[in-house]
Amino acid sequence: MERLKNWWRGFVAKQKVAMLDPDDGRERWHIYISGGRILVGAVSLLLVVIVGVILLVVYTPVMDTLGGYPGNRSRELLIANVMRLDSLERQMGNLTLYSDNIALIMEGKTPIIRDVSRIGDSVEMQDKTLVAPSLADSLLRARMEAASGDLSLSASVSSPRSSAVGSDLVPPVQGLVQTRFSPVNGNFGVEILTTANHPVVAVRDGSVILSVWSPEGGHIVQIQHADNLVSVYRRLSAVEKSVGARVKAGEIIGVASPLGFELWFNGTPVDPENYIVF
Repeated sequence: MERLKNWWRGFVAKQKVAMLDPDDGRERWHIYISGGRILVGAVSLLLVVIVGVILLVVYTPVMDTLGGYPGNRSRELLIANVMRLDSLERQMGNLTLYSDNIALIMEGKTPIIRDVSRIGDSVEMQDKTLVAPSLADSLLRARMEAASGDLSLSASVSSPRSSAVGSDLVPPVQGLVQTRFSPVNGNFGVEILTTANHPVVAVRDGSVILSVWSPEGGHIVQIQHADNLVSVYRRLSAVEKSVGARVKAGEIIGVASPLGFELWFNGTPVDPENYIVF
């Protein structure tokens, strides 16, 4: 124990280191050091070097100049390549879906919508539903059939009252028919003049399949009914129902003044006044 104490006293004891003039032997400079001070200084210097190296590696591209070590530039290139591969994979999936739909169209079938969600690195097919034909598609089909001589457009859209449409339709609004059904003039429905903010109701039970807004037509709502009947409500100033909502006949779906109203049966526009008294 006594030997340890003597060692500690010698370790922390200050020793004078001096520089003497070689000519006259006088002291020119001196410093007091000890073993403890040397140890503390060495540890402090080591910590400063470690911190400096870390900062140099993190905030400078020095690692990019050393072969075999991944630097910031390498990580950026890796991330960019991963994103590029993900984009290419998504494009390949879209191209595959496009080619599949083209094949279905060539076979006379209806294309499908696939809801694809990414789970980790895998791709899982969650939904597969038929694409509902749009009004533009139905009109184009009618025109093509008319051009081929299979069906006259004016005759198809102005056909007599069909019992398949049904006689249970309720008026969407009560008002004055301002613009009548005239497919030749581009009117695929009627325009009904009503009071301001008049409630608009569904003409039959069904499901909302479209609810959008456009600068030309305001809010537009489409409702799918039974027997392949679709009702279209245009120029709505407010909408009460969203896509997927189930509605009953006479249930309010929005307000409008005036109201543009269309009926489409089997993808073809029909005259609403043949089925509804406004």
